[in-house]
Order: sequence, then C-alpha cells, then structure tokens
Amino acid sequence: MESDAREILANLGKNIDIIGGIFDQTMLELRNCDGLELSREPFCCAVSIHHPLALKEKLQIHDLYGQNLLLMHRGWSSYVDQLRDDLWKNHSEIHIIDFDFYNTNIFNRCENTNDVLLAIPGWANVHPLLKVIPVEWEYSIPYGLLHSHHPTEPVKKFLSAVKLSRNLEV
Repeated sequence: MESDAREILANLGKNIDIIGGIFDQTMLELRNCDGLELSREPFCCAVSIHHPLALKEKLQIHDLYGQNLLLMHRGWSSYVDQLRDDLWKNHSEIHIIDFDFYNTNIFNRCENTNDVLLAIPGWANVHPLLKVIPVEWEYSIPYGLLHSHHPTEPVKKFLSAVKLSRNLEV
C-alpha cells in the first residue's frame, strides 16, 4: 500500500493525473509534483474508539500529556515540524513517536496500541475503529489537488476550472 501511494505520487501525469491529499512545499519537492490548495485542514487527533480520549468531543493540549503521539518524521512537512517543535519546547509531557508514511499499518497501529495519531477531519471514516477529534490549537495543513509539474491540456483545463470556481488566481 505504501509503495503504491509513493508510486502514484512519483508518476503523476503518467497513469494518474490528479489525486487529493494534504501537502506542503516540502512534500511537493520531495515527491516532485505540484499542488493546488483548496482548503486548510486543522490538525486533529485520531484515537481508538476504546481509548479514554474517544469520549471527548474536543481535545485540549493537556489531554495529550502522557500520551504517545504519532507524527510523520521530521522533514516530511514543515507544518508537522512546526507542531513537533512547539510540543517538544512547550509540552514535553507528550511523547512524540515518528513514523514514515500514512498507510493502513499506521491506522491499525493507532487502533491496536492506544497511541494517538495526528490526523485531519477528512480521515474520520478511514478506519472503522478510530475516532478523529479536533484539538484546541491553531495548527493546520493545506489540502488540495496534487498533479504533475507538466499537466496535460485536459488537466490544465480542469485545474483552471477549479481555480475559477473557487475564485483562486488562475
């Protein structure tokens, strides 16, 4: 699964023209593609439905004290790295655990170990035994359309139409 996702990103414009996902400039450079931002998605936390935090509708930062928080490794996203740096500096009671890639294994790990996983609201239905909960903080990440640096004409037209419909700069 992980190699499939990396393969898709590495070959945008060949077999697949556009995918939706979270990104930032670091990730775009790493994966050699471009992105059209459609929204800013707040960082949330995913927990097992059996985790004590699953009873909450919104988390405070202190709710994460003593918890293992799964974050993508440093260098994958500047937005995740900003959050990580803040937590290390101001909330050392949160145990940060790095992982390499969002895939089925990491969602299963979150459910099976009672670790807390950094997530976005759109992933609320990605795993039937996880609950995505908003957190009272100001951290977010761009979400949008990932595409080749050199899209085909139909893809260019599609991206232009999306930009026009969202009043984005064409």
